[in-house]
Amino acid sequence: MGPEIHADLAPLAALVGRWRGEGRGSYPTIEPFTYGEEMLFESVGEPYLLYAARSWAIDDGSPLHFERGFLRPGSGPGQAELVLAHPLGLTEIASGLVVGTSLAFTSTSIGRTPSGDAVTGLARRYQVDGDSLIYEVDMAMEQVPMVFHVSGRLQRTE
Repeated sequence: MGPEIHADLAPLAALVGRWRGEGRGSYPTIEPFTYGEEMLFESVGEPYLLYAARSWAIDDGSPLHFERGFLRPGSGPGQAELVLAHPLGLTEIASGLVVGTSLAFTSTSIGRTPSGDAVTGLARRYQVDGDSLIYEVDMAMEQVPMVFHVSGRLQRTE
């Protein structure tokens, strides 16, 4: 998919591709739910990966959430950075560690538009196991401390 991966991204190479599957979510302020999801990590030959994610309701296919951004190598060995935009009126900047095919990120900055959701922090974990991508996201909001929000298991489709 796309140009050859940049040498600086070798620790992130296992993510490159399109992934599709299902997930589940909950949060103290909402009812538990399930959803379909697709993620794309795309090489463009530069020292970053393009990232896109979209999710939809299982029952009727209606859109639920979108994310767009970049995954970059961090400032040192085994480090990575994530830069995302959310349609909820948020931006997310996170730093993390890469160990084998596992990545763990914690937000270092959340930007919000005046009407943006009251998110104050996010933590993400990804694990690539062959052609499976397993992930979890925790979220904190102004009135809710960091707690589990969503998780999914996706399969590589290309």
